[in-house]
Amino acid sequence: MSVRPAAFAALVVVLVAASPARADDRLTLDDAFARVASAHPDLRLTLPRAQALQAERDEAAQRPAFTVGATLENAFGTGDYAALDSAEATLTLASVLERGGKRDARLALAQGRIDSLAVQREATRLDLLAETARRHLAVVAAQRNADIANADIEQRRRAVSAARERMNAGGAPESVMLTAQAALAKSELDLRRAQQAGVAAKQHLAALWGEREPRFDLVAGDPLALPAIADFDVLARDLQGTPELRVFADRQRIAEARVRLAETQRSADIEWQVGARWLNASEDMALIASASIPLGAARRAEPGIRAAQSELAALEIERESQDLSLYSTLVEAHGRYRVAQLEVLRLGEDVLPRLQRAETAAERAWRAGATTYLEWSQLQSERTAMRHQQLDAALDAQRALIEIQRLTGQALVQPARPMETGVSP
Repeated sequence: MSVRPAAFAALVVVLVAASPARADDRLTLDDAFARVASAHPDLRLTLPRAQALQAERDEAAQRPAFTVGATLENAFGTGDYAALDSAEATLTLASVLERGGKRDARLALAQGRIDSLAVQREATRLDLLAETARRHLAVVAAQRNADIANADIEQRRRAVSAARERMNAGGAPESVMLTAQAALAKSELDLRRAQQAGVAAKQHLAALWGEREPRFDLVAGDPLALPAIADFDVLARDLQGTPELRVFADRQRIAEARVRLAETQRSADIEWQVGARWLNASEDMALIASASIPLGAARRAEPGIRAAQSELAALEIERESQDLSLYSTLVEAHGRYRVAQLEVLRLGEDVLPRLQRAETAAERAWRAGATTYLEWSQLQSERTAMRHQQLDAALDAQRALIEIQRLTGQALVQPARPMETGVSP
């Protein structure tokens, strides 16, 4: 399974759908993915690591070195050996004959480490894409909170204007206008807080590709437009292809290669030597040869074999543990998405439209003197609170969706229609 930025295509559709046309300084989530993929050091680190592993493989492919030696004997001593007449000089060539397939085992281990690097990079990239989507979502959240604050400011200004008219006409005390002005000031504070959160979120996002002073404007759609996702059983099957589990297959091959390398130590290597000796006394030359092999190699190799086999067995248990952990995370994310999706839907279709109508009716009634300002203000606050609750639920669903896509590495969803936000046109 190839993991590409397109694995998050559905999320891009959700967050960028219905966005305005791009300008040069406007950034989409797809643009953010591309910048992270090209600039993040965790991904650029793969090349030097690959070069180091290739060098280790080249080293593992080398055969035992040849050794050239020279020996001078029976010279510069005493008595008959005081002169060079009795000296003997020997030139030798020596090496080691590896047995048991040690070189092939070393190559298999080195190649396994090279092969695993691709899956590790894939897992790292998927994690970075998920983190990019989460930081992008934080910017979107700040923008939507600012939109809610602006809408709340507009309705609070209407309340202040109406309270001033009633006070000037003698139909309401000054405390009503002051209360309305305080509510307006609080809404303006909420707006400034959302704007500041947006600035911080943009800096946090841009830090992923090393930009210190972000100058872009984010292109974002409606986070309330939550798509339908596959059933849990389908997602659970896709989970088996996640890089977090695939990396265990590479680790298992590496562990098996270590076992084979340890088993080759049962076969002792043969040290051999050949050479020529010059006998100065008789001015003759003679061929020499020798071979040696250590004893007890199989017994000495057993501890290393047992250690490698234990690491292989532990790796299988570790994979089972990781499988359970990922499965549990998928269960939690899938359930959280379903719950949040239902909450967003019901708030948008049932709660917010009714609150909007109730708030409009309360405004008319208060202007007509048929109700109190407190009732109108409470409905304004309740409507704003429900919009925040709907947005929080949508953001939680989007975060769960990002986690699901990170776990499965698949584009799982189809674009959905925008949900009713409860905002009057």
